[in-house]
Amino acid sequence: MNELDLNLLVALDALLTEGSVVGAAGRLNLSPSAMSRTLSRLRAATGDPLLVRAGRGLVATPRALELREPVKHLVEDARVALRPAEALDLTKLETTFTLRTSDGFVQNFGPALLERLAADAPGVRVDFAQKQPDSSEGLRDGAVDLEIGVVHSATGPEVRTQALFRDRFIGVVRQGHALTRSEITAATYAAQNHVLGPRDSADRSPIDDALAALGLERRIGTIVIGFASALALVRGTDLVAAVPERHTDAMRDGLSSFPLPFAVPQITVSLLWHPRLDADPAQAWLRSCVREVCSRRKGDFG
Repeated sequence: MNELDLNLLVALDALLTEGSVVGAAGRLNLSPSAMSRTLSRLRAATGDPLLVRAGRGLVATPRALELREPVKHLVEDARVALRPAEALDLTKLETTFTLRTSDGFVQNFGPALLERLAADAPGVRVDFAQKQPDSSEGLRDGAVDLEIGVVHSATGPEVRTQALFRDRFIGVVRQGHALTRSEITAATYAAQNHVLGPRDSADRSPIDDALAALGLERRIGTIVIGFASALALVRGTDLVAAVPERHTDAMRDGLSSFPLPFAVPQITVSLLWHPRLDADPAQAWLRSCVREVCSRRKGDFG
C-alpha cells in the first residue's frame, strides 16, 4: 500500500472549490503544470477523474461532488489542529492540577499558592498528592502535573527541573529539652535519641555523612514517614529531629530550634515536570505561580 500523502487533501480541496486547475494553482501558489500533475496523482489515488472537460471549463464528477464537503471539513480541521494555541483566558479555565509534594510544603506554601491561583483562575482546583520516593512514574503517565521536592538520583532523565529555593537542616527539640540548657556540640547532639524523617532510600543522609566525618554516629530511636510526624513525636518526647528549616516553618510553633553544630550541605527544593507539558499555557502559568509564592521569602533563586 502506497504511503498516504496528506498534502493531496489540500490540493483536492482547492480543485473542488475553484473548479479549475489554474484557479487551484493560484490558490496554492503553484504553477498550473504542477497542479496538473497533482490532479493526475489524485485521479490515480481515488480511481476517479474528479474533474472532466466540459467546453472550455471543467466540471466535477459525481465522486468529486461526494468528496467536496468531507474534504473541506478535513482540511479545515487540520488547519485548526496546527494553529498556534490561543491566548489562555484564566478566568474561563476550569481544570484540576495534581501537585505531588510533602506535607511540609502544603502547610507552609499551600495556602498562599491556593490564594494566588484563585485570584487569576477561580475555576481551578488543586489536588495535593503524597510524595513517592524513587519514582517519576506519575509525571510520565500524566497522573501528576507538577512535583515539588529534591531532585534525586532516581529522578527520570527526561524530567524537567527548576530550582525554587535552598533550605538547610536544623535541629528541633521540645521546649525544656536537655539540649536547650547547655552548649550543643556535635558529640552531645549525636548522643541523643533521634527520630529519622523521610529520605531517599538511594541516598545516604547528609547529616549521617557529616557526623561520620567527625567519627560520630547518631542513635536512631524511631523512623517516620514525614517531617510532620517527626515533629509531632518531638513535642511529646525527648527525641531530636533534624528537619529542613523553611519546609517546616509552620509546623515548629512551640518547639525549640537550633543550628546544627556541624556543617551540612544545603538542599535544593525544585519544580519537576514532564517535558510534554513545557509549552502548555495553563501548566506554564501554574509553574509561574509556584515560583512566585516560593520567592516571597528570602533564600530563593530569584
